[in-house]
Formats: sequence, structure tokens, C-alpha cells
Amino acid sequence: MEKYDYLIVGSGLFGATFAHMAHKAGKKCLVIDRRPQLGGNVYCDKVEGINVHKYGAHIFHTSNKKVWDFVNSIVEFNRYTNSPVANYKGKYYNLPFNMNTFNEMWGTTTPEQAQAKIDEQKAEAVEAMKAAGAAEPRNLEEQALTLIGRDIYEKLIKGYTEKQWGRKCTELPAFIIKRLPVRLVYDNNYFNDTYQGIPIGGYNKLVEGLLNGVETMTGVDFLKMNCQRTKDGEWTFDIPAESATQKQQATARKLVYTGQIDEYFGFKLGHLNFRTVRFETEVIDKPNYQGNAVVNYTDREVPYTRVIEHKHFEMFGQQVYDYPKTVVSREYSTEWKPGMEPYYPVNDERNNALANDYRALAEKEENVIFGGRLAEYKYYDMAPVIESAIRAFHAE
Repeated sequence: MEKYDYLIVGSGLFGATFAHMAHKAGKKCLVIDRRPQLGGNVYCDKVEGINVHKYGAHIFHTSNKKVWDFVNSIVEFNRYTNSPVANYKGKYYNLPFNMNTFNEMWGTTTPEQAQAKIDEQKAEAVEAMKAAGAAEPRNLEEQALTLIGRDIYEKLIKGYTEKQWGRKCTELPAFIIKRLPVRLVYDNNYFNDTYQGIPIGGYNKLVEGLLNGVETMTGVDFLKMNCQRTKDGEWTFDIPAESATQKQQATARKLVYTGQIDEYFGFKLGHLNFRTVRFETEVIDKPNYQGNAVVNYTDREVPYTRVIEHKHFEMFGQQVYDYPKTVVSREYSTEWKPGMEPYYPVNDERNNALANDYRALAEKEENVIFGGRLAEYKYYDMAPVIESAIRAFHAE
């Protein structure tokens, strides 16, 4: 019987990082993933020599030097800087909201002019809210209007947000937008973090490096492994094989679970809701389609939320034209249903309360580590996921 220290369910960044740390410490791990490849949502397909972010754009950014040094010890990262633009009915605006945005929106040229325009529109929104008898924003629309004013809200926030969440902004809770970044400088760098970039050669290089020397299996569904707890608290499970008669039983001292927390508990308290994303990816017979990696489409009439041109994550200058074709993906946000890939937790009161109930159950589970956005029902950027996995291992 095979004996493992950890059975790790899911090969995304939490599972892969935990496995890496455990393997370095001399622990024996088995990492399984129900998908046919490793890497979770950071997995990349190679199309026309271009690394295509199969499950949506991923840009690594952090101000934690230890995390930056850690990932660069696995694979060197490039100098990609995220500078998305928004397309509203054919006009382009820089994101996040900065002096370039305000100049295009209002013709302002100084920080004082831009701030005065923002303050004027914010004051109008506050007065309108008071006239309606509200002391505080009652929904996302009122919250956004009091933070940034009508022009930017109408052109750059409303349509995109309603497509993203599948609900009107007046039906979304105010707390979804606690603040909006406003920069009174001509700086199109989306992130404030000290470090950002993309692994040279793609994210598969990062995952392969993290899982180097670790036993892995793909196309394996944890729920079909007959995983059971033994009397002494360990786990027994079946290692899948080509035929039922070849199955072997194995044990693991602990389970590291990165799947949906409600699914782990058999949905006994109810289903948590997610938003998911559908991608339409095509090869275009030209070297440069839109001139930027990320273009958001913020008007409601365009059905997709954004278009990703993948080569711009890793190719710069003449490199863009050295490859005669390009690959773009259009992203469509939709309501999640069982069988779809869950992407974004729905942070409304009902789901947050249910998630807290599931977390309370998770705290009582012995010899199980829950980690990652699905197991914690929490939206994570990549660097915090890696930090969380490292902390979880050191807590052992």
C-alpha cells in the first residue's frame, strides 16, 4: 500500500506551492487534478508559438519581495506591465482612472482641474441620494456615483459591471465597490505593486517547476476515489488505474483540498453561487490585432467584457511582428451552473453567510487543509494564493 504524507486535491497555485514546500521538506505527496492538465486556471495552451491563457488573463503582481524572489527562483519573470484600456462605443480610455483618462473624458490637463470635475460630480451624486431619502449608498450604483461621479460611472463602470455580474448595478450591494482608484498622474500602470510580470515561457513553466519531483495524476476526480477517514484520522483512497481490478489503495496523513468547499461537504447546507467565464478564442492572420494585451468593453451593448491578445504578455517590440499571426480571446461572463468552471465567488449577503457556515464546518475537519479561492470561497490574486500556501505548510 502506497503511503503519502499529503494527498493534494488540485494542481493550481495553492496545491502546487504546498506540494513544492512539502517535497523540499522531504514529504511524500500525491497531487491530483480532475482536468487533463496541471496548473489550474493558470494553465497555458501553445497556439502559433504563443502562450494562450486558457482560463483567462493572469498577470502576476506583488509588493512582497519574498514571494517575488520565490517565484523567480522557479522561473524568471519578464517585465510585462499591465496597462489595460477601456473601449466605450469606439472611444478608448486608459485604466485605471488617471490623468490620461480625465483628459480624454473632460479635456482636463492639470490635477486640480481633474479633481475639481470629480468633486463636482460626486457632490451632485450625494445631493441626489439625499433627495431620495438615503443617508448612505444603498446599492453599487449609488456607491460608485458618490466615489467617482456620473461620467466615469456611466461610461467605464456601469456596463462592464452589469455584464460581469449579470445584474443591474442598482441590484448589486454597495459593499462590492468600497473604493475606486483615482490617480492624479499620467500613469497607466494598473497595479501599484513593486513587482509584476509574466513567467518567461508561460505559466506552465512555473507550475512544472513547482511540481518538479512530485507525483501527479491528471483526469482524476477526488469524489470518485473512495476517500475515507481511518480510525486514527488518516485518509485511505483508491489510486485510479486502467481497470477496476488494478486499483490500489493508498493512505495519506493529511488531505489538502482546493476544490469547492460546498462540494466537499456534499452541498448539505446548499449551493454557493459563482460567476463563470466563457471564452471564444481565435487565431487572426495578422501580427498585431489591438495593440494591447487587455481591452475592456464597457458599454452594455457589446456582449463580451474584454478581449485578450495573448502575445502582448510575452512579446515586445519587434518580437510582436516576428510572429505573423496572433491569438485573441473574447470573454463572456455568465452565471455558473454545475458542470461549468467556477471562477468568481458572488459576494452578496446570502453567499457570504453560507460560506461562513461552510467555513465553520471546515474548521472542525481533522487532518484537512482547505486552501485557495474555491475552498475558501474568496477571490485571490496569484501572489496571495502562494503566500497562503506557504503559510499553510509552515503551520504544519
